[in-house]
Amino acid sequence: MPIDPATAVYNLMQKDPSIIAAAVVQGRDNILYSTDNWDITPDVAKVISSWSSLTAQFIMISGVKYSILQCTSERLVATSIKGEGHILGAKDEEHKLIVYLEPDGEPMGATMDTSRALAEMSSKGSYMAQNAQLGKSNGSVAPSGAISIDPQLKGEVESFLEWIKASDGLSGYINYYLQQNNSFIISELSKIYAELRQIFGV
Repeated sequence: MPIDPATAVYNLMQKDPSIIAAAVVQGRDNILYSTDNWDITPDVAKVISSWSSLTAQFIMISGVKYSILQCTSERLVATSIKGEGHILGAKDEEHKLIVYLEPDGEPMGATMDTSRALAEMSSKGSYMAQNAQLGKSNGSVAPSGAISIDPQLKGEVESFLEWIKASDGLSGYINYYLQQNNSFIISELSKIYAELRQIFGV
């Protein structure tokens, strides 16, 4: 059962307190819900248009320029080079959820949380019933050794893979922080790189 935009946004902001403002949009500029501390009415049509083009280099909200790091049909990630925060977006066939993430927020985790919040508002039913069991059909037993994987977990990994493959996804972040000479981020990336190599044995 889908939840209303206000509840979805409230839950999202409770989960990630670094998300300090949000708006839910339908169509090109119909704002269904917005937090009291954020009015994107004058900018929303241009932001949605830039997002839809998939080629824009930046967006403007409240006079602040945000450089686009990732722009796909389902996701938008933009950051202020001057350190004025980040704009994240997730969209499906029904809604667009646009959030403002404070400068010290973690965009990757917040982007995943924003996508989940959007899914909570969707009226489209899950492709699998909540109580469905993988590997069973008409009472037959699953093949020996079959492993059931949480569909949500698999979806997150697939989203992560899409983000890695996107030319303006992971590489955009890495290039940005390398240019900023951000020692903390570079150090953390180095650790993640080493862990990934260890996981895959390469």
